[in-house]
Amino acid sequence: MTLVILVAALGAMAALVFAPAVRQSGRGGLMNRFGPEYDRAVSRHNGDEKAAQWELSERVRHYGDLPIQRLSPEAREQYAARWAGLQEHFVDAPAHAVREADRLLGELAVERGYGSGSHEEQMDAISVRHAYVVDAYRQLHLMAARTRGDGDGQVDTERMREVLVSARVLFEELVRAQPHDKGPRRRHPSLRPVLPQQNRGGHRSGRIPGQRLGPAR
Repeated sequence: MTLVILVAALGAMAALVFAPAVRQSGRGGLMNRFGPEYDRAVSRHNGDEKAAQWELSERVRHYGDLPIQRLSPEAREQYAARWAGLQEHFVDAPAHAVREADRLLGELAVERGYGSGSHEEQMDAISVRHAYVVDAYRQLHLMAARTRGDGDGQVDTERMREVLVSARVLFEELVRAQPHDKGPRRRHPSLRPVLPQQNRGGHRSGRIPGQRLGPAR
């Protein structure tokens, strides 16, 4: 009798320990954690949700416990200044600004601890904590590749501006987030028109410098 009670107690303890992991790897947990990345994975697997769930569960297993590195205040200010600088030069050289933003985000991701392997592996690692905004980085990388292949005049400037504005959201999260921010960021901040535009007469509407990033949250 005592042995039966002991086994039952151990079973209950195991259920408590593993329940969060089961919930996290189930359909609802993965949809909540990955948001748009879940839909993207399903689409990539031609609608096979089981395959998509396996892929995303593997991401969590491989990258969920990455030792994310803290940025020093000096590093944070330097990154912020570099991003503000490329925004300042967007009107004069939009394609160059997009390529610089792509390079800057890559450097920042490596310094935070998201790996220096292939770009796709880095995206997967980032998506575990920043799933709701990681696609902006993916689009920025694709746009940067297009500007290298087609030249500055072959890519729509307004589309480049939109991509850069969206990518800034991930940039701010990577700069501000600290190692104790373990959970995925689910709230998508409103996108601000931080880049200058041209009016119909071809004149600049005035440059808007990048805002200084506040203290780490």
